[in-house]
Amino acid sequence: MTTIYQLPVRKQDGSEQTLADYQGRVLLIVNTATGCGLTPQYQELQELYERYHEAGLDILDFPCNQFAQQAPGNADDINSFCSLTYGTSFPRFAKVKVNGPKAAPLFQWLKKEKGGLLSRDIKWNFTKFLVGRDGQVEQRFSPQTSPRTMEETIQKLLNKKL
Repeated sequence: MTTIYQLPVRKQDGSEQTLADYQGRVLLIVNTATGCGLTPQYQELQELYERYHEAGLDILDFPCNQFAQQAPGNADDINSFCSLTYGTSFPRFAKVKVNGPKAAPLFQWLKKEKGGLLSRDIKWNFTKFLVGRDGQVEQRFSPQTSPRTMEETIQKLLNKKL
């Protein structure tokens, strides 16, 4: 059985890695876009990252241009925008597809573990998956869910022992 830590992801430089470096940490995995009405969520994500990173939280940012082409530009463009506008410092990976036959293996796995309300597909930018220290997907949050509202759940997962 494949675990989240075995799944390949592409770094921004195009090289592949697995999520093994994040084993034992709480992960908030988000498909993002810089030109979306929900883009201001980057600020709340950064606040969570600053507050809980040392306690064991990592936020993994996967830009996705699949929804109305709202993540235009290359990695440098996206990084500049996120750094200058929201001061983000959490890890950002290469652009991905989250639906369809070319969906990234990570998002195929996440959707299989926690389907959506009417289907497994991701409906829009800023869908969030919260993964516990044990590598299990604990919860899937809609794009409209404010990252601030997830704080209590994150705290519980950070306090949960393996």
